[in-house]
Amino acid sequence: MKDQLDRWFEIRARGSTVRREVWAGLTTFMTMAYIIVVQPAVLSGRMFGQSTGMDFGAVMAATCLASALATLLMALYGRYPIAQAPGMGQNMFFVFSVLPVAAAAGLGEPWRVALGAVFWSGVLFLLLSLAGLRELIFNALSPSLKHGLTAGIGLFLAFIGLQNTGLIVKDPGTMVKLSHRLLSPDVLVFVAGFWLTAVLTARGVPGAVLWGMGGATALAWGIHALLPWLPASWQEAPAVAESLLVTRFHPPTAWVAPPPSLAPTFLQLDWKAALSPAMVPMIAVLLFMFVFDAIGTLIAVCEQAGLMQGDRLPRARQAMISDAVGTVAGALLGTSTVTSYVESAAGVAQGGRTGLVGVVVAALFLAALVFEPVVATIGGYPPITAPALVYVGALMLRQVTRVSWDDPTESIPAFLIVLGIPLCFSIADGLALGLVTHPVLKLLSGRAREVSVTGYVLGGLLLFYLAGLRGGAG
Repeated sequence: MKDQLDRWFEIRARGSTVRREVWAGLTTFMTMAYIIVVQPAVLSGRMFGQSTGMDFGAVMAATCLASALATLLMALYGRYPIAQAPGMGQNMFFVFSVLPVAAAAGLGEPWRVALGAVFWSGVLFLLLSLAGLRELIFNALSPSLKHGLTAGIGLFLAFIGLQNTGLIVKDPGTMVKLSHRLLSPDVLVFVAGFWLTAVLTARGVPGAVLWGMGGATALAWGIHALLPWLPASWQEAPAVAESLLVTRFHPPTAWVAPPPSLAPTFLQLDWKAALSPAMVPMIAVLLFMFVFDAIGTLIAVCEQAGLMQGDRLPRARQAMISDAVGTVAGALLGTSTVTSYVESAAGVAQGGRTGLVGVVVAALFLAALVFEPVVATIGGYPPITAPALVYVGALMLRQVTRVSWDDPTESIPAFLIVLGIPLCFSIADGLALGLVTHPVLKLLSGRAREVSVTGYVLGGLLLFYLAGLRGGAG
């Protein structure tokens, strides 16, 4: 068995062992397993207290199945130690940009239309990969804009996490402010989970995000069990009860259960409505985000693993096809864009060098399906999942240092993206501000040739999108 695995994955040729690959797979899964909880919480709307119409259990099942399928395809076809799952950032774009645009256009059930947009973005990426045109898309945006997009989404994720946990609250005078209920159970659970994640990360512990969520869950459970035993005089004090004795956490009634039904989302996408003019910019942005994530992650992880050959990535076509097929399958199953996870670098740091890492990760995603009651409980309590959002946001914000700040034609559009995404509370709007500004500055500065034809086309599409929003708001 070991000899067969070695021949297929070239384990010894890449300086690894079967045991090391299995451990690397476990490590990679631990670092990204939070998506099993966060993804259904985001797409169902539970994380934001407002239903999107998507069933939590179905999205969880779709997430696990799509992640397992895409990761297994990457492992066996691309033969890279890279795991795949629905992307953080793309899921927020799905909820806060694609859904509202579909709803405003009156195209039917917004979530079905949004899944259709994800489907078409995957189909386009698959065609581009098969035709070898992925470089055309990748080069359409300057590096500064790509890094600005990543950083802006990071700020957006962190802001959402801080709001959902109750640490940052609305204020009529300043729009937002720090909550005065800093000792409430919800805030304490979030702070404990976030600090634990940060400390474990600083100590180099694999799976820090997952351990942080586990610690937050344990604390929430303990608080829930402790509150009924507090003195009656405490419980009767209105000020104390309001700030200290209220928790939204409710323990699960069971640990395991049959896998949740996929029926509510399976093949429920509206691919026809997704081709309407109002949705074309959304498909374009989904495609660009998809391309940047896929290529950037592949290069970063493969460089770390020593798998690059100069500036060339062997079997890049197979890896890209794996990404595209994963997204198409994910949309059919009922989840947002599936992409390569930069957390795969954790497994590489543990010695993973081959696709056997992905085989292990895929098996663990499938095993997670039977723990739906626990996943639903955790996903329905934002203070547990918010630390993951803030932590991932911090990781994504690091890209802002790679913006060309000395060049105003690059830094200003990138700045508008970074600031615009969280302030507009929309990835699409913030991205549009930068992508429309970039070609205009280049053109008026006499540097029109620095923007590709694709860049001008995308800028025009997004200008039309912004004009449509303004007209609709009037």
